[in-house]
This record gives sequence, structure tokens and C-alpha cells, in this order.
Amino acid sequence: MCGVFAICQQTCQNRQKYDIDEARKLSRRQHHRGPDFNGCYQDKKTGDILVHERLAIMDLGVIQPIQGTAPTRQVIHNGEIYNHQLLRDTELKQYKLKTTCDSEVIIFLFEKYRDGHICNMLDGVFAFALCCDGEFMAARDPVGVKQLYYGVDASGRYFFSNEMKCLEDSCGDFQIASFPPGHYYTPKTGFVRYFNPEWFDFRSAIHPLDLKLLQKTMIAAVHKRLMSDAPIGVLLSGGLDSSLVSSIASREMKRRGMTVHSFSIGVDHNSPDVIAARKVAKFIGTTHHEFYFSIQEGIKNLRKLIWHLESYDVTSIRASTPMYFLSEEIRKMGIKVVLSGEGADEIFGGYLYFHNAPSDEDFQKETIDRVLHLYTSDCLRADKSSMAHSVEVRVPFLDKAFLDAAITLDPTFKRPQKLEDGRNCEKFVLRSAFNTDQYPYLPDEILWRQKEQFSDGVGYSWIDSLMKYCASKITDKEFSQASKLYPHNTPHSKEAFYMRKIFHELFPSDQAALTVRKWIPKWQKNQDPSGRASLVHESSVHNLGEDLCNSKSPISQQRIEQCRPQA
Repeated sequence: MCGVFAICQQTCQNRQKYDIDEARKLSRRQHHRGPDFNGCYQDKKTGDILVHERLAIMDLGVIQPIQGTAPTRQVIHNGEIYNHQLLRDTELKQYKLKTTCDSEVIIFLFEKYRDGHICNMLDGVFAFALCCDGEFMAARDPVGVKQLYYGVDASGRYFFSNEMKCLEDSCGDFQIASFPPGHYYTPKTGFVRYFNPEWFDFRSAIHPLDLKLLQKTMIAAVHKRLMSDAPIGVLLSGGLDSSLVSSIASREMKRRGMTVHSFSIGVDHNSPDVIAARKVAKFIGTTHHEFYFSIQEGIKNLRKLIWHLESYDVTSIRASTPMYFLSEEIRKMGIKVVLSGEGADEIFGGYLYFHNAPSDEDFQKETIDRVLHLYTSDCLRADKSSMAHSVEVRVPFLDKAFLDAAITLDPTFKRPQKLEDGRNCEKFVLRSAFNTDQYPYLPDEILWRQKEQFSDGVGYSWIDSLMKYCASKITDKEFSQASKLYPHNTPHSKEAFYMRKIFHELFPSDQAALTVRKWIPKWQKNQDPSGRASLVHESSVHNLGEDLCNSKSPISQQRIEQCRPQA
């Protein structure tokens, strides 16, 4: 995980080369992404520039850009290439690579094929840019786990950066946009889509239920993300998704002789997520760490958070606050890498509003749309709120093989299933895939726990107090001007107005505002993103594990037995 910044000079109308020292100054705005090393390169012929801020995770002493077989062949990379050793042993066996850094394979693959479709050979996540004998290319991973923006300045140069703050001054008056996931860019071709999976078409979701395949691909996705030369841990909210990831990771890390550290956060020790995480940590045997933040700390930190997050989306800001504080504590302990559970709710329709989907087709279309826009919501939140403190978050649910297995599953199996107590249970198929007797992954009370939005689970008082505070800062008269002041994504509440006001002060260009996509639930009257806005939400969440979701009461034991993966 690092910070990449690049300038493609070849599109410049006046051909005046951009000053590399100025480029380095712009890149330093995202120094928090890579505090260990920094490096740069400028092609003497084209003037193209690569600048890198490195957070060292693989081959800890390497400084990027990384050179290929010649000084005119260089790459900068943010992310992880999990199959880099396989590529070294197969596609690149005739080359003499000089490091064990996973990023190095990118420039050698490009040297060999000179084609952006090398991205399909990479199993991992990435935002990279390279220069190779006068050629320039930038690319982003299939679903946008890694953040990447591009901008165009007055002279037509293309700028690329993990964070928008590096582009606002140079490109804000002309063009700034998110680099589309699953694409590469060259000055000759423009943006080209390289990632075209079967599941893009909702009609491909016809595959039969295969719990063993889901389990197998998920376990493999977690295991490959344990690749690190730096200390690694797990984020554990106590919800289904992070708990499954933590359980799988814990088993493998213990097998490798590694200490497993898990982390949770709430507003106090009685927060729903903290209580649940405590139970999971005890069950899977991690060294567990609980942290707390006060409502006052969260409110005081809003401006700094929005600067890091580069968004005014209400749900992203709500959920990023605890993740920001948690990442700060994790980094203090020397941990650079953590695994997390982002993506499962989008893949399996885990948000409570999915209970209201009018048909299987609508359900499937919405899951695909949510996955394709993760780069504007949960991936953005996980990346930027953690990288504010130089912590890399890895997300196994967004593994390419797991996406293929899960999204193409017939939506009939993914829709909420009715239990004996009359409750509809979301993500039933995922729960069932890990509902095993011989080696249980989670206690039943966690395996069957209802979905909580992360911003809810840290403590309901966080959102309630935030809404109240924001309302006190915006007058009725000011709010009445919302549509005039902000015609794009007009704020729907005083809370949203307050967030937008701060964002506009930090990123005043209209182009910056256009990069944000609001997270809005579907098929329900209340458009507030909190899970509690859904009528499906259970009111007695604080009874978790006592009356609500334990193995002795509401969940049908027969139903559970029927949905265990076959050996």
C-alpha cells in the first residue's frame, strides 16, 4: 500500500515539460500513504513523470519506482499482486528480477507483452503507472479496491493520483474524475476496459447452489492475503463478514506460527459491535484489542476526516470515523496490514433494504450495481480512513475467483430466507457455507447475527449525536438554499448539508464534487443510510447472544442442518 502520482506529458498541447520538483510537492500531499520511502522518475524524452510514496510491506528495503531491464523502464504501484511468485516462475522465468517485491512483475510483464491486457494476468489489487521506452500506461484493479483519480490540466496533461487532493489545484478548473475500475489508460488508446467477467450480465446468475465452492474460494482468498513481510492483523467488528475473515485468517496464521491480533472499536464497552467482537475473539483465540472513541472526538475530527476521505457522502463519513480512530491505534502497535470484511453485503444483498427487493431479477441487478460502485463507498472508506495512518486494508470478499463463484449464483439462493421465528435472514447462503459441525468457524449467535451498518454497530449514540450536532450548525434559512448552493447531489438533511459545506471548503471545484456518489438504500421510504431506517431492523440488538440469535431458540436447527456444506 502506497501513494502513486504520475503525469502523462504526451498529451500536452504546448509540449513544455512539467517540473519534477513541483510534481514531488503535489505527491507529498499523500505522504501519509507511504511514509517509509519516496522516489521519482522522469522520462528524458517524453517528460512523463512517476512519483511514489512507499509503505513498505513486501521486500521492505525496496524504493519505487522499480526498474525493469533498462533505466527507461520503470513502474510505481499501490496494492498487492498475490500471484507474483507464480508469474516469476512461469511467464517471467526467462527474466532476472532483482527484488522479491510483488510490484516488480508489472514492469516485466509490460516489457514482454506491451499491452494493457496484462492486467488480466494480475491476481490482486492495484493502482499503477509505468513508463517503458517512451510508452506510458496507468491502470486500476478490476473493482477499484485501490483508489485512483485522474485529472486534465489547462495544457492537456493527464495527472494520476491515489488521492484527489494532489489534483485539485492543477486540474480542478478543467477535469477531475475517478479512474474507472477494470480499465487501463495510454495516451494512444485512452481508457480501455480489460475486465469483462461473466457476472456483468445479470442473466448469467443461473448457477446452482455449491456451498463447498463458496467455502473453498473464500478460504483461498483469505490465505493469499496473508502475504506480507510486515506485521499483519484482522479487523473484527463482530458482524458476520469480518468475523468469518478473522476466523479463517486466525486458523491459517496459527498454523504458520503467527500471533493473531484482532481489533474492534465502539463508543464504549457496551457497543453492539464491541460485545460481539469480544465473543468472536474468545471463540477463535485471537489476541484481542478493544478501543473506544467519544462522540466529541468524532465531531471534532470531522474536518480532518473529510480531507482524508475526499467525500461528502453521509454514510461514508459516519462509518469512516470509527475506522479512522481504529487505524490510528493499530498503527501505534506497529501493525501495517489488516484483513477486513468489505464487499460481502454487496455480493449477497446483505443490507437490510434488500429484504424489499420486488423480484429475483431486481435483487441480482442491485447486487451487481453495488459491487461495481464499491469504489465510491466501502472501498473508498476502507482505503482512505486506514491509509490516513499508513495502514493497509485487504478485502478477501472482493477476490476475483470468489466474485465469480458468488455473483453467478442463482439469486433465489441469495435472497433473505425465512426462519422459524418469522425473521428473514440476509446472507443465508454465506452463513450456510460456513455452518460446519466438525470445525465450527463461528458461534451460532454470531453466524446468525443480523446485519448492522458499521456506523450503527459502534454505538447508536454516534449517529444520533452526529445528526443532532450537524442540525445545530445549519440554520433553516441556510438549509433552504441547499439546491441553489449544491445543485449536484443536493443535501437531503442538515447533516448532509454540513458535510457538504466542509467538503466544499476543502475541495471547492465543481469537478471534485462530481467524483462523489451518494450511498442511498433502495426500496424503502426512509432514505437515511442507517440500517435502523429499515423496518426489518430488530429493536433489541443489545440482547445479542442472549435472547435473539443463539443456537437454542429462534433459528430452526433443522434448517441449519439442511444447509451445512457436504464433506
